[in-house]
Amino acid sequence: MFEAIYTLWLREIKKYFRSKSRIIGSLGQPILFLVALGFGLGPVFQKAGEGNYIQFLVPGIIAMSILFTSIFSGISVIWDRQFGFLKETLVAPVPRWQIMLGRTLGGATVSVIQGIIVFALSFLAGFKLTDLSLLPSALIFMFLIALLFAAIGLAIASLLADMQGFQLIMNFMVMPIFFLSGALFPMEGLPKILSVIVKFNPLAYGVDGIRGCLGGAINFGLMTDFWILGIAVVFLVALGGYLFSKIQI
Repeated sequence: MFEAIYTLWLREIKKYFRSKSRIIGSLGQPILFLVALGFGLGPVFQKAGEGNYIQFLVPGIIAMSILFTSIFSGISVIWDRQFGFLKETLVAPVPRWQIMLGRTLGGATVSVIQGIIVFALSFLAGFKLTDLSLLPSALIFMFLIALLFAAIGLAIASLLADMQGFQLIMNFMVMPIFFLSGALFPMEGLPKILSVIVKFNPLAYGVDGIRGCLGGAINFGLMTDFWILGIAVVFLVALGGYLFSKIQI
C-alpha cells in the first residue's frame, strides 16, 4: 500500500548521496556562520554575561542547515514538471498524497542527515554535548523541523511552474524565518513587536527544542516546542498533500 512512499523516499536519499558536490556545497554556509559568528561574536557574547556563544549558536546553525535543505527540496517538483518527469509520476496508479508524502519524507530525511553532519562538525569548533540522553529528543526536533519546511516547500512548488519564481519566494521567506527564530541571538529582551513575531515563527520552537536538548537555555519548554511543531507539521503536510493533488499536468 505504501510502496510509492517508500520508493520516493529512497529515491531522494539516493539522489543526495550520489551528488558529492551537493553535500559539500550545502555545508559551506553553515560552516561559515559557525566560524565567522561563533568566533567573531563569541567574545562580545561572553562579555555581555551570556556564556559560551558556540554552545548557544550551534543549535541555531543546525536548524538553519535543516531549514535551507528541506524548504528548497520543493524545487524538484518544478524541475520534474518542466522536464516531464512529474507527469510520469502523477499518472501512476497511486494516490497523489502518497507521492507528496514520499517526497516530503525524502526531503526531510536528507535535511536531517545534513543537520547531523553540521552537528558532528560543530565539535571541531569547541561545542560540548552536556546530556547524551537528550540526543534522541534533539533528533526528533530536527526531523519535525525538516518535515515542516519540506512540506512548505512542496506546497509552494505545487502552485508554481517557474523555477525562478520559486527561488524568489523562498528567499523572501527563508531569511526572515531564520533571523527571527532566535537562532543567532537570545529572545529575552526583544522589542515587543519582534517578540510577538518570534512566537508565531514555527522555527523558533524548533531551535528552542534543539537548544534545550543539547544543553542550552530554553524559553518555551520542550513539551510546548514539541506540540506546536507537531501540530504545524500535521497541518502543513495535509495542506501540501491537498495542493499537490490539484497540480494540473
